[in-house]
Amino acid sequence: MLETRRLGQGDVRVGGIALGAMAFAGWYGASDDDAGVRAIQRAIDEGITLIDTAEAYGAGKSEGLVGRAVKDRRDRAVVATKASKGSPAYLHEAIDRSLKHLGLDYVDLYYLHRVDADVPIEDSVGAMAEMVQAGKVRAIGLSEAGPNTVRRAHATHPIAALQTEYSLMQRDPERDLFPITRSLGITFVAYSPLCRGLLTGKIRTAADLPAGDWRGNVPRFQGENLAANVARLGPLEAMAASKGVSMSSVALAWLMRKGDDLIPLVGMGRPESVERNLEATRVQLDAADMAALDAAFPIGCATGLRYPEAGMAAVGREAPERGPSH
Repeated sequence: MLETRRLGQGDVRVGGIALGAMAFAGWYGASDDDAGVRAIQRAIDEGITLIDTAEAYGAGKSEGLVGRAVKDRRDRAVVATKASKGSPAYLHEAIDRSLKHLGLDYVDLYYLHRVDADVPIEDSVGAMAEMVQAGKVRAIGLSEAGPNTVRRAHATHPIAALQTEYSLMQRDPERDLFPITRSLGITFVAYSPLCRGLLTGKIRTAADLPAGDWRGNVPRFQGENLAANVARLGPLEAMAASKGVSMSSVALAWLMRKGDDLIPLVGMGRPESVERNLEATRVQLDAADMAALDAAFPIGCATGLRYPEAGMAAVGREAPERGPSH
C-alpha cells in the first residue's frame, strides 16, 4: 500500500501521490468519462486518496465525475476542489455549487485557485473559515500564492496545503516557498510534477501534442523553447534506462525524496495510468542519484514561460493589503 503523508497541521493523512482530475474536462484533448471514474476508483483502492478537481475544470464537469467516482468510497477519499475568485460573496456561492456538482455534503480541502488581485487574502480566507465552521469544508488551501500572502493567509486561518507547480524543470519554489510552508507546517502539493508531460519523454516536438491540447499555447512547448527543454532530458532518460523504469517514475521519485511534506499531483485519466504512476514508489534513488538530477536540472533551467503571457500575472501573486476601511 502507498505510504501516507500528513495533510497540513491536523491528523488527516493522504496517499503520497495525489490524483489530478483536470484532464477530465478535455484540457489535454479528448477524455473518456467512464475511464476517468474507473481511474479514480482504482487510485483510491491503491491508496491514492487525495483527489483534486476544481469548478473551473469544465464548469463543474470534472467535479461531477469525481463525485460519481467517490460515492461508494467517500470514507477513504480526501476530496479537494477550488474556487476561481476570492470575494467572500463569490466564495460562499461557489462552495455550494461545487458541493452540488460533487453530490457531497462537504469537501475535505477547499482551495482558492488563484489569489484574487482585488481582494485582501484575509477576506478570502475569512470567508473560507466560515465554511469550515459551517461544516462544508474541512481544511483550507491556496494555489499559486506569493510567499507573503501565504503568511497572511495562515495568520487568518490555518492553511493546510499550498498547491504550486513544482518539478525537476520547475524548481523555483525551493527558493521562496519551501522555507515558508515548512516553517508553518503547510503541505506542498506539487502540480505538473512531470512538467505537463515533458518529463515523460513522450513529447519531443509540437506534433506530439493531441489536437486541441491547450499546451500548444504554452511558450514552454513551442518551437526553440520546446527543443531546448527536450535537449535537457538526457540525464533523466539515462537514469531511467539504468534502473529499468520510465522517465516519469524517476521524476516523481525525485520529487517525493525532496521531503515528506511534498505530494506530487499527477493527472490520471485512465486506470492504467494509475498503475504507471505507482511505479515511482518502487524506484530507489540514493544520494548520488539525487545529486545528479539536481545538477542536471538546476533552478531556472526550463526555457519559455510555463503559462501563456496572460496567465503569468496570476501565478505567485501577492494579494492586496487591506485598506483603512477594513
